[in-house]
Amino acid sequence: MLIPENHLQFIIEIAILIHAAVLLMFNIIIIPLSLVLFLSMVLTIIIAALFGIDTIFLFLPLVNHHEFTHPFGPLAVFAWVTFFSSASLLTELEIKSSSIKTLAIILFFVIAVAGGMMHRSFLLLWLLGWFISALLISRSFKRTSQITVKRVFAVIAAGVAGFGLLEILSRVLNFTILSPLLRISRVEEFAMPSLTMVIKDTTFWGHVQGSCYWGANCLGGSDGYLTLPMNFVNMFTLPFPLFAGVLVVKKDAIDYMLPGIFGVAFDFGYGGLLALMVWVMIVTITGLYILREYRSKRLGGSRNFIGREALLIGALTAFISQSIIGLFLFNRSFNGAAMIVYIFLSALVMAHTVSIKRRV
Repeated sequence: MLIPENHLQFIIEIAILIHAAVLLMFNIIIIPLSLVLFLSMVLTIIIAALFGIDTIFLFLPLVNHHEFTHPFGPLAVFAWVTFFSSASLLTELEIKSSSIKTLAIILFFVIAVAGGMMHRSFLLLWLLGWFISALLISRSFKRTSQITVKRVFAVIAAGVAGFGLLEILSRVLNFTILSPLLRISRVEEFAMPSLTMVIKDTTFWGHVQGSCYWGANCLGGSDGYLTLPMNFVNMFTLPFPLFAGVLVVKKDAIDYMLPGIFGVAFDFGYGGLLALMVWVMIVTITGLYILREYRSKRLGGSRNFIGREALLIGALTAFISQSIIGLFLFNRSFNGAAMIVYIFLSALVMAHTVSIKRRV
């Protein structure tokens, strides 16, 4: 009975296992601020190096790049925000952290440049993560928000300048993969046919049988447009349909060319989309509530939860950012390997609920 029969059942079972495992580990391991600071710093440095090396490979014709920004982009947001919020908590405890914050700022720009050159969607995710983290940190530490109208326009101007620079480089170097205009034209070309297919064929629990790529073998739902990593499915020898080696006109028509609300609706139906939206709201509201509880305990003199507070700020920021980008801009931002990260971030937020009840 536990063997999944389709992609949706497999996703739900893996999500339950990950949430249970994170919850168990979260309540066994002591999480001091020093440990959170150290691990988040190491993870941020590793991701910065990984993105940087992969971007260098992009310019080497005989070396394959791996596009790590899709699966690890939200993890980068989580690592950096946790690192920076840990440093901010040190300041709250009147411990000097200027050198740590300087390193965090350097890593911020390294990841932004390397990841942005690989994928423009990552740059949007990264800037959104910075925006949300600034709001959460200013609220948690009762500081004046660092986000002002002037700074918002400065970030927008920097983003526009960055896109323009990438377009110039793509033409000077004859390197079309860097061109933002090329990506936009691809979306314009494939988005409308994909949107027409989704709207016409989506039902409450999936899609009209026979309307997906498999034709007569279409399952009518959970056909693999949204799935866990293909290697993950193959490891368990599950007989699910997989889009191995299929390009834009097939799976990518939904995976890359449409926002996630359409991908989720087509593969899991309007019921599946509603369930996901409800879960996103539950995780977000729960995270904000627990963050307020941690703040009140810290202001009351307790230091038992400061490591967890930094961890929650990072996980909640990354989860909200990935939800917004995945649902409303790019379905691929929480598909495949990125779905594992998405489930992990959700588990990291929800794991705080039990620890709060047990310790109060």
